[in-house]
Amino acid sequence: MNPSRFISNLAVKMATMSFPKFIQCFINKMYVKFYKINMEDYEPSNPCEYRTLNELFIRHKKYIEFYEDDDIVVSPSDSEVIAHDEIKENRVYQIKGKEYSLNELIPYETFLNEGYFINLYLSPSDYHRFHIPIDMEIVRVTYIPGNLYPVKPSFLEKELVFPKNKRIVLRCRDNKDRYFYIVLVGAMIVGKIVLNFDERFQKDYDKIFDIEYEKPIKLKKGDELGRFEFGSSILLFFGKDHFKYLNQKDYVEVGDILGEIY
Repeated sequence: MNPSRFISNLAVKMATMSFPKFIQCFINKMYVKFYKINMEDYEPSNPCEYRTLNELFIRHKKYIEFYEDDDIVVSPSDSEVIAHDEIKENRVYQIKGKEYSLNELIPYETFLNEGYFINLYLSPSDYHRFHIPIDMEIVRVTYIPGNLYPVKPSFLEKELVFPKNKRIVLRCRDNKDRYFYIVLVGAMIVGKIVLNFDERFQKDYDKIFDIEYEKPIKLKKGDELGRFEFGSSILLFFGKDHFKYLNQKDYVEVGDILGEIY
């Protein structure tokens, strides 16, 4: 077994194990304290009410506000914005100095050259559920097996990770009938990437698993799209003359404005 997967599988077993209540309460409180999580933002707010560490990881936010303008793209998650820029010669970077070709990340032609990309990093302290960034249809989903290397920025500065890690690619169509892509990247200790609309992608496959939907799946901005069962990364890609980046913050919360389509 790949060492990164072995470590992740072991950690997942520990995180999904339910210990006696007083022990679990202690574990959960230590996690909250270590990562400085404000539990008043979540329901339930008491760490001791979560039966496993995994339940704490995928906790629900009490309130999320989404900008309602149809053409505004919002952040799908609580995340650090670690990179954003134009797509040049079909190449992007995971973080400054670590460049790769989109052909390495997505196993089919995307026609994204001269478009725009945004890389979002979810740390272990962040809200682990992700939401729909704009009214859209999902037309194709592709599971790509791979490693489970860390995706924290300090590691990304040293190693090329995104085109090597396990990932799920969503080919989406916006309300102007143009395609964009959401790539959900697995990471060290990510047990599952859960898509709420199709449970088939919760499984691990040894080879690429791809579905094109005869009837596209329609989803509304703000709806919960799925969750990571630990921290990870979300990559967004837009085509040429489709998107304008508006965000000026290094850290965004789910629902914050990232940009607009036009």
